[in-house]
Amino acid sequence: MSNAPHSEPSRRYGTVIISHGPELLVKVDDELIACRGRRKLGKTVCGDRVWLSEDQPPVLDGIAPRQNAFPRADRRGRQQIVAANLARVVIVVAPKPEPTRDLINRYLVACENLGLQAVICFNKADLIDAESRPIWDDRANLYRCLNYPVVFTSTKAAPGLAELTPLLVDGPSILVGQSGVGKSSLINQLLPDLALKTQAISSATAKGRHTTTATTWYDREGAGPIIDSPGVWEYGIWKMPWSDVAQGFIEFSAFAQQCRFANCQHLTEPDCGVQAAADKGMIDPVRLASYRRIVGALEHIPNPRG
Repeated sequence: MSNAPHSEPSRRYGTVIISHGPELLVKVDDELIACRGRRKLGKTVCGDRVWLSEDQPPVLDGIAPRQNAFPRADRRGRQQIVAANLARVVIVVAPKPEPTRDLINRYLVACENLGLQAVICFNKADLIDAESRPIWDDRANLYRCLNYPVVFTSTKAAPGLAELTPLLVDGPSILVGQSGVGKSSLINQLLPDLALKTQAISSATAKGRHTTTATTWYDREGAGPIIDSPGVWEYGIWKMPWSDVAQGFIEFSAFAQQCRFANCQHLTEPDCGVQAAADKGMIDPVRLASYRRIVGALEHIPNPRG
């Protein structure tokens, strides 16, 4: 009997394309491989870089450290990771359905805390009539003045996707937003061969789930991958301190130094530099009111356990 040590099975390195609980679909080179996650390794999400063994069926051997992880919160304020290793978040809103009051700002709080680039996409621009156009232009200018990329898109008429596509060249982009704002239509335009890709995913998983029931990664030839995510009604912010919320309002930082109190929360404190800036028109009062609503809402969320 040989005393030579047993060699460990070789492993393959790939990207999680879709995750349904313990069921994973991993892309290794040009091959889609179905496997199951392992509880001891933790939850695996779309965009994770993972190792698979050469066993048949393949075994999940490990998860590479994440560069970032984009979450949303459940009703108890606990983070639920949606996707990992992103380059940017594309926040999609539309005239119909009208975005909830603080939706964009909630997403921006998340992006700023995670160090992710945010792109604001006003989709269904063909539905914006002459009467409402000034309102949407004001919204766009508000965020452009803060140096966020803002684009108008339509999948049915001008302006098309001409402003959006150049922003999605490098790295994975996740599309997020409310149900019905046209994320699926944008995905279809960005991925002309989407039917073939979804057919391949369904065949590999032996399941016919609709693509928007779970976060799904799609590669694009010559451009950055696109990640489709299920729609929401309101984006839930996880339990965080007020200072993290303030970090998402990037225009506050220059004026917060002028607050009388070092721990000023910019709510009702006297001699608040942020409030003074808003009074002088240097901070948009709509943004300040949104910040205060978000902080107030988080105060009513119990501290999550575990």
